[in-house]
Amino acid sequence: MKKRAKTFLDYLYIVIGNALAAFSISVFFNPASLAPGGVSGISIIINHLTGWNLGLTMLVINIPIYIAGLLVFGKEYGFKTLISTVLLSLFTSMWSWIFPYGILDYHRDMSFWLSALFGGLISGAGTGITMRSGSNTGGTDILAQIFARFTPLQTGVTMMIINGAIIFGSLFVFGVESALYSVSVCLLTSVIIDKVIMLVGTGYAKTVFIISPELEAIGSWIIETLHHSGTIIESEGLYSKSPRPMLMAIIPNKDLPRLTREIREIDPNAFVIIQNTSHVLGQGYRNISLVADNQDPTQDSENKGASNALKKAEEKIKKIESKKHREK
Repeated sequence: MKKRAKTFLDYLYIVIGNALAAFSISVFFNPASLAPGGVSGISIIINHLTGWNLGLTMLVINIPIYIAGLLVFGKEYGFKTLISTVLLSLFTSMWSWIFPYGILDYHRDMSFWLSALFGGLISGAGTGITMRSGSNTGGTDILAQIFARFTPLQTGVTMMIINGAIIFGSLFVFGVESALYSVSVCLLTSVIIDKVIMLVGTGYAKTVFIISPELEAIGSWIIETLHHSGTIIESEGLYSKSPRPMLMAIIPNKDLPRLTREIREIDPNAFVIIQNTSHVLGQGYRNISLVADNQDPTQDSENKGASNALKKAEEKIKKIESKKHREK
């Protein structure tokens, strides 16, 4: 029963999330001639140049990208992402039919600001809700992850490059003001996405530390369901001096909502720390030689931050133990 409820909730997130994201595209971005990156931005440009149906154009562009994701990542881009891709296009066509000219009067300059503001808020919320299901809206997200797999660039950087290129292209179609509005939309959307899915930062993955008497069950779920592994670190309670094994795992952003829900089901009292991760190299992620050869001047400082992850985790554990001691 619980599994059915989770499945129902995941698909509900996909429907609601894509309905919201499509609403922002059809009702705010397209009428205001804003192309804030992504496949939707490309489709908005094409729609204004040719008059082609916006939702159908998005679907035509998205399907080959989805197939490329399947070829590179396999089952990672499965049925949910396909459903999400199709729903986004269908909802975009539906909202465009219901509100063919949007809901604002674009003879007023303030309407463009309102479109950027509320379009960014609603788009970020919709995308974040969709990602909570373990899915995504497809499109340039998949392209960015493909480039990140085969180049030393991180997913977040690749997304910025792709969206920047699309916004730059829109400058020649819609003008400078529209391009600047689109930049503000991208920034606002990324902030809202992170808030909705309760993540910190915009990298590809996070480092997760888990302390629980049910580590075996949690670890098995990570391996069997997420197809990732981890490391068991032997640790000790500061006050109790009792052994407290800790599981460390690198989890892609899109899988974090599923992981936290599963941990809650297995052990509601588990102690979990989620930290931003600069680089994830080797063991199924990017080739370490690609980054090593790139000679990134910021790499040393980033690696120092990653190497301090365990120290930070231990400090937080000590605070918890000290708090329990004081309460006693």
